[in-house]
Amino acid sequence: MTFTGTVSVTDGVPATTAARQHVRAPELAGTDWLNTGGQRLRLAELRGKIVLLDFWTSGCINCLHVLDELRPIEEEFAEVLVTIGVHSPKFTHEGEADAIAAAVERYGVHHPVLNDPSMTTWQQYAVKAWPTLVVIDPEGYIAHVAAGEGHGEALRRVVAELTETHEAKGTLRRGDSPYVADERADTELRYPAKAVATSGGRLLVADAAGHGIAEFASDAETVVRRFGSGERGGRDGAFDVATFAEPSGLTLLPEAVAGAVGYHLVVADTAGHTLRGVDLSTGAVTTVAGTGNQWRDGDDSGKALDVDLTSPWDVCWWDEADGGPGGVVVAMAGNHTLGVFDPREGTVRRLAGTTTEGLRDGAAGEAFLAQTSGLAVGRNRLWFVDAETSALRWLEGDGQGGYAVYTAVGTDLFHFGHRDGKAAHALLQHPQGVAVLPDGTIGIADTYNGAIRRYDPSSGEVSTLASGLAEPAGLVVTGSDVLVVETGAHRLTPLETAEADQVDGDALEVRRPATVLASGAVQLNVVFTPPPGQKLDDRYGPSTRLEVSASPPELLVEGAGADTDLSRLIRLSGDVTEGVLQVVAQAASCDIDAEHPVCRVTRQDWGVPVRVERSGDGELSLVMSGNPGSAGA
Repeated sequence: MTFTGTVSVTDGVPATTAARQHVRAPELAGTDWLNTGGQRLRLAELRGKIVLLDFWTSGCINCLHVLDELRPIEEEFAEVLVTIGVHSPKFTHEGEADAIAAAVERYGVHHPVLNDPSMTTWQQYAVKAWPTLVVIDPEGYIAHVAAGEGHGEALRRVVAELTETHEAKGTLRRGDSPYVADERADTELRYPAKAVATSGGRLLVADAAGHGIAEFASDAETVVRRFGSGERGGRDGAFDVATFAEPSGLTLLPEAVAGAVGYHLVVADTAGHTLRGVDLSTGAVTTVAGTGNQWRDGDDSGKALDVDLTSPWDVCWWDEADGGPGGVVVAMAGNHTLGVFDPREGTVRRLAGTTTEGLRDGAAGEAFLAQTSGLAVGRNRLWFVDAETSALRWLEGDGQGGYAVYTAVGTDLFHFGHRDGKAAHALLQHPQGVAVLPDGTIGIADTYNGAIRRYDPSSGEVSTLASGLAEPAGLVVTGSDVLVVETGAHRLTPLETAEADQVDGDALEVRRPATVLASGAVQLNVVFTPPPGQKLDDRYGPSTRLEVSASPPELLVEGAGADTDLSRLIRLSGDVTEGVLQVVAQAASCDIDAEHPVCRVTRQDWGVPVRVERSGDGELSLVMSGNPGSAGA
């Protein structure tokens, strides 16, 4: 099944070259089912229900955002809506059954999930991006498709409209949910993310799925106290009253700074989209940055409590004496940037990145980052790992009052593996943690390889220090000892000192079905239909934006760059047979005829693998939001 046809959008009304058609939803295919009590689900058995397919993968930050967007919709329409997560992996590790089961538990997924390791269902539905949402009506036809995040309100309106329509037709069935919660083991920690050591030798651990901070004695085994009630939320207050939402990064403030601001520990409260301050003397927890709303677009600098953040994954104090800005650097995984929080001034500002996901070095304000997940300071540099490009990178002063980004290991969004040797040829797989080791080399929590890697800046060599770990996500250096935050095993694990190994693993790449396009002229169309009750918002200028690029750049002869039209004629080289077409689309929409209209910005990034053949298609349509029938079928 493919979605084709030229589509433009004017005032919320789609104009098409093909009549609207009903598209029957293909049956689901995969290997394992989770949260169903071991039962396989079939769409034919779900007739009468509205079915929402969520194509996701566990390491994709946008997919995690969508899980949160779906929660209130699932609750509101619990009697008529069945959500099914279709887990179609990007990285090799993500396709393993145990890894998916862990992700479902860690992120509180309370709906059935299908493991689609061969991406069979992905292909059946012509999916081209993570995440993609497909709504199937009670009669088994595709009613709506949306790619990316930020579609929560649109989905709510679509489901409400389908509920009303099919209730009137008598084709709606209520009750009888197929969801059956899988059992979970009882452990002290639940998917810990990061940890930090205090000057007194204690360890503070971000207990992500336990929604709190655990303080351990110096033996790294005895829990002394906890911050947070264990309930998921964003409430401030005393240590046993406050709530967190999947906290991850932790950093301790310098003593003088802590004394001035009244708290010692800064927590990246990832799913809460905030930074929290913890007074280790009294146990009080306060929000120090972020509104609790997820950043979508616009300014991300200003007064700390007025600025929206987006999935802060790690935090690290970078002192001026070490070449830094004298503040807390924030790995803003949700929009692929680095920020700086100044606790004394109470401000947040952008430090590096453009919000475009990718790997591009250079001036900090022009560099591309990709879901930065771990930070560490050493030798006038800020080391960081970008999970989605499987890269180790660093930031340092450019000698002119600014900063520049450099890459030590990693190439792009699509290549990964477990290979040691010279950094230019070494490969990682979705690393999430980094630390400066006692000998000055750089330790990497190579999460999806289950390994701890080492990069030596002086020799440019990468080696493996430990393997066989369960999703290591952080490293803690305490004197001459190193502890691993072993997320998948729910524990802290000592890193045993041993001679480093040299692993010569295969070079792997993200495998998705390639779209076969013709060399020469190709019509590119992005489909966007505003949700029911909304129209395009052109009050302040063009309501849409389209940016196109390619990897390698030589693939795209004409049509690169940004413009406001969602349709564009591009030209592909006949000399480049394979590559990735990178498309970023954005659209703003507002309520129709409302005195105080609610307005939203929808944005989606596609990395479309293409194969260029003389007999290929001369048209490529990408659905950002709309009914596929309106684009032909």
